[in-house]
Amino acid sequence: MSALLQPFGLRPAFHPSGLDRAQALAGGITSGYSSNILKGQPVKYSASAGVIVPVSTTEAFSGAFAGCEWTDSTGRRRVSNYWPASTTYITGSCIAYFYNDNNIVYEIQADGSMAQTSIGNEYNFSNITNGSTTTGLSQATLGASTAVGNSSQGQMRVVDLSPVPGNAWGDTYTIVRVVVSASQMFGSFTAFA
Repeated sequence: MSALLQPFGLRPAFHPSGLDRAQALAGGITSGYSSNILKGQPVKYSASAGVIVPVSTTEAFSGAFAGCEWTDSTGRRRVSNYWPASTTYITGSCIAYFYNDNNIVYEIQADGSMAQTSIGNEYNFSNITNGSTTTGLSQATLGASTAVGNSSQGQMRVVDLSPVPGNAWGDTYTIVRVVVSASQMFGSFTAFA
């Protein structure tokens, strides 16, 4: 039973092709970027800089952050599952990894109970900037109370229950499978009728 809120952000579960590869974006984060970007945190392309940044609630996004690497000012190569806020690097040395394929099915923990009737409904993220710099993991959740109707669009669409042991529909903090609904790259899907 998913009775404890132990979020892990967006975690790729599978891709219909069997390949859920992260994209490697050279120069993908601005040197000195002032916010943490945590593994599993939803990200989007910045409109002005061609880099990735975290999204806010209700924004269209492109995928989930998967980690990064860079060379620091001492010449040491750094690899991390999260971007530490205000980190600077040698120009041209940063690579950001993130999942950005609309066909990836993700798992995410809801911040409340989800019933089987939520399949097909769209929801927005909650706790989108929460996370741990100790583990580097995002604690973003799916907002169980943010279901949107046919007149508007949510960020994610619920497609299934995650088959992890002890997880069931109606649990206090249900873990569900979702797909991107508000895609920054490929336009919007129509809501279920």
